[in-house]
Amino acid sequence: MNLARIKFFGLFISALCKVQTVCFEKLACSFECDARAESSLRRIQRFISEFSLDTDLVARFIFALLPHDPPYRLALDRTNWKLGDRNINILTLGIVYKGLAFPLLFHVMPKFGNSAMQERIDLMNRFIRLFGADKIECLLADREFVGDKWLEYLNSSGIEYHIRIRENFWVEIPRNGKRVKAWWLFNNLKVNQRAFYRRIARVNGELCYLSASRVINKENAPELQIIVSFKKPDEAQTVYKERWQIESAFKALKTSGFNIEDTHLTDVERVSKLMSLVLIAYVWAYKAGIYLDSLRPIKIKKHGRKAKSLFKYGLNYIANLLFSSDISSFNQCCKFLSCT
Repeated sequence: MNLARIKFFGLFISALCKVQTVCFEKLACSFECDARAESSLRRIQRFISEFSLDTDLVARFIFALLPHDPPYRLALDRTNWKLGDRNINILTLGIVYKGLAFPLLFHVMPKFGNSAMQERIDLMNRFIRLFGADKIECLLADREFVGDKWLEYLNSSGIEYHIRIRENFWVEIPRNGKRVKAWWLFNNLKVNQRAFYRRIARVNGELCYLSASRVINKENAPELQIIVSFKKPDEAQTVYKERWQIESAFKALKTSGFNIEDTHLTDVERVSKLMSLVLIAYVWAYKAGIYLDSLRPIKIKKHGRKAKSLFKYGLNYIANLLFSSDISSFNQCCKFLSCT
């Protein structure tokens, strides 16, 4: 990447933190350069339409900025929105950390609905190719990320996982060949109780362990949360709670941060380039928030949660610096994007 391209990255990411939207016209008006807004807009459009961005390079950059050491807990999820009659659906693999996730790898799917099994496998294989299987502590995923070939892939690859399944899944008990519905194993649980099945079982033809807890869902009704695990079922319910952090990351990329849904892009390659730039800005804000929280901790509200996320704390700080033209403090803030 030449110097001109690196300068463009800096201008784009700084403008993104300022205006907090991916609307190209607003971004162009916020470029800190001598060029007119019309010229900056054409520069953005040329980059998105013509430049070939190596997303592996962006992933390696974000990985180098991670604030903690491996192995990592990964969360797999997807986010989607609709532009006219076109669906933008992004399958994302992130690393969970302190209430949010670092989205690391993603796959843009121009379709509605769940990802295909091969798309998930490709994303996991890409992580292993770039960073190594030894960097994975476990994988967390919701009910839509199940299937016999998917569990077969995870088991054969030795990837630990805690994945939620539906209550009506059939479970086979290998020692006697009996088949029961998953809910039957845990039907005696009361709200806020948890348990794990002490024998190995077979789900979708694959050996795994099961655990469950009875929780209150979004409709304020009790339901079973059943999780299949590669091992350590006694820890599954606690570890699985961290999966929600990737949903918080999606919220930060959307309404609570950069409003990525404001884009009018529908082409897969162009959306991928925009997403990569947004993720760099996201990580910058996140790391700034971690540092600020170590100096002036975020207030804890009466319900026990923080008044704001680490991401929002950092993003507001960066935006204020950019608007105030405090060059010295801004240069110090740029160190959060250093891999050294």
